[in-house]
Amino acid sequence: MRVLEPWVAEPLAEFLRESSARLTLVMTSAGQVIAQHGFTRSVDVMSAAALGAGILATTDELARTIDEPAGFGAVVHQGERQGVWLSAFDTPRGRWIGLVVFGQESSIGLVRLFFARLAAQIQAAAPPLAPVRDVLAEGFERELDNSLRSLFGSR
Repeated sequence: MRVLEPWVAEPLAEFLRESSARLTLVMTSAGQVIAQHGFTRSVDVMSAAALGAGILATTDELARTIDEPAGFGAVVHQGERQGVWLSAFDTPRGRWIGLVVFGQESSIGLVRLFFARLAAQIQAAAPPLAPVRDVLAEGFERELDNSLRSLFGSR
């Protein structure tokens, strides 16, 4: 298991134990991976994250198109040997997505149950965001204006 945010590690480890998930990604809605388990190649992680984020974005748009105000809670694809669960959830850090691949040792019911708990634990564990501070240096606008005037020759 690899995690970008340390406070995600414990809830994810618990989810993995309880759900018997084979592969798991926790990512932002833009596809930036926050945590992953089970993938052996980084290219697979990046591809799965991009595809998962795209699928949920498409599903959200489909819900809007057909006037489903609550959207769809999750997207499930069930194959012969494996299934995929995709679901978005809100955190203090914005909207995140879980992508879970599960096999015959698990079930969609277990994944659904334990994913809801994972999302709630991540929401509760998220540290507050640092306040946004002014990143422009004092006088930046004046300096930029002077530089542009010098560059283009107008005074």
